[in-house]
Amino acid sequence: MASPPPSAAPARVVVLVSGSGTNLQALLDAIGDDPEGYGARIVAVGADRYGTVGIERAERAGLPTFVCKLGEYANRDAWDAALTTAVAEYRPDLVVSAGFMKIVGKGFLAEFGGRVVNTHPALLPSFPGAHGVRDALAYGVKVTGCTVHFVDDGVDTGPIIAQGVVEVTEEETTEGEAALHERIKEVERKLLVEAVGRLARDGYRIEGRKVHLGHVGE
Repeated sequence: MASPPPSAAPARVVVLVSGSGTNLQALLDAIGDDPEGYGARIVAVGADRYGTVGIERAERAGLPTFVCKLGEYANRDAWDAALTTAVAEYRPDLVVSAGFMKIVGKGFLAEFGGRVVNTHPALLPSFPGAHGVRDALAYGVKVTGCTVHFVDDGVDTGPIIAQGVVEVTEEETTEGEAALHERIKEVERKLLVEAVGRLARDGYRIEGRKVHLGHVGE
């Protein structure tokens, strides 16, 4: 699976958030007033709940926003269909799950498969799921980090785009999940900004579990 060849126009990105939107802010800051230089521009921001700081950040930036709250739909399939429709309206080249705490369904992936980017606060395939930092500490690892990956129909199982390493300190080993998570988030924001920019500027190809940045072999 390959992305379209890079064009002169910046790639269109829809960002999905659930909370404070710090990853969204990192992208906004990186793009700034030069989407051509970065290679992408955010065209809309969506959320799975109302009143998030992430949506407030988007509104301050003058971006269109939308909310698809799971509880407002008859079932998860109906929610997934509504989310798919809402995102498709903005014709994204990439969809970035930036702290979006819902698992998208088969319909969403049928529409946007190979274009949905997510971050995870551990070095996948180790410690997937909602408690990656806690699980890594409980296991006694000396090194952890974060992963930027494409989303598939599993939980944190998609092809890996990039990873960043964070060493675990002795203090964090005994009592510091929150502190470790904050250090991971700092690396995560930088890694996401770099990865999205490279995907947008250079294009990519997915072969099985491997992501090749740039149009290799074309």
